[in-house]
Amino acid sequence: MAKGCRRHLVWKSLFALAFLVIFLTAGCQLSPGDVSSKDEDPDLLVAKVVRIIDGDTVVVDIQGREERVRFIGVDTPETAHPTRPAEPYGPEAFAFTSRHLSHRTLYLELDVQERDKYGRLLAYVWLEKPKTRSDEEIRSSMFNALLLLEGYAQLMTVPPNVKYVDHFVQYQREAREGEKGLWGLEAHGASGSVPGTGGYTCPPGYPIKGNINARKEKIYHGPGGAYYEKTKPEVCFRTEEDAQKAGFRPAAR
Repeated sequence: MAKGCRRHLVWKSLFALAFLVIFLTAGCQLSPGDVSSKDEDPDLLVAKVVRIIDGDTVVVDIQGREERVRFIGVDTPETAHPTRPAEPYGPEAFAFTSRHLSHRTLYLELDVQERDKYGRLLAYVWLEKPKTRSDEEIRSSMFNALLLLEGYAQLMTVPPNVKYVDHFVQYQREAREGEKGLWGLEAHGASGSVPGTGGYTCPPGYPIKGNINARKEKIYHGPGGAYYEKTKPEVCFRTEEDAQKAGFRPAAR
């Protein structure tokens, strides 16, 4: 065989071998579909708690940047307002949050709206990295849920961040029926209604908003209702029954 032919065959063989090595190596690399098999969740932000503001707000460190985080779906009694004193059960909620979150590493899950009008990051706060997001796991590992279950917060639904609202409604119902936390205030002689605060919120333990419209109709709104967050209450009630006894009817939606 001529030298030219042998040289051609050698190069051809080397080329084929190189192609085979590249093909086999590429087959060992992760494809985009394999990323989920890693021990990472792209929907979570890992954060370290720097300080506690109040029961539902903390400051965290995320990769060297401080962020103020407001917990989605819950509202604890006020303790950090610059001009008003602490609300009933506010110090207890602050202590509960401090006890569980101080200097702890958290996993923050965002929803549709990332920030509120104050620039705060809005998040569901997981104490442990979630695996299934089942009801059992939410109850045991999501701090927003714990605040509701133990009666340290009331439900506060602000669309479009409503991913877990059905769970939260149930957790508040359980806490209220069990007279947990701020709901226990009802069991110690609290009246069925109190005047509105002048704002859009009701005092702890009085979640039902009563409003009198332009036609003098007495209407009440419960947490989760279509106009609940937009209603400025003239009177706040402990229960729907208390509102009905006062002559208020439920809102259409």
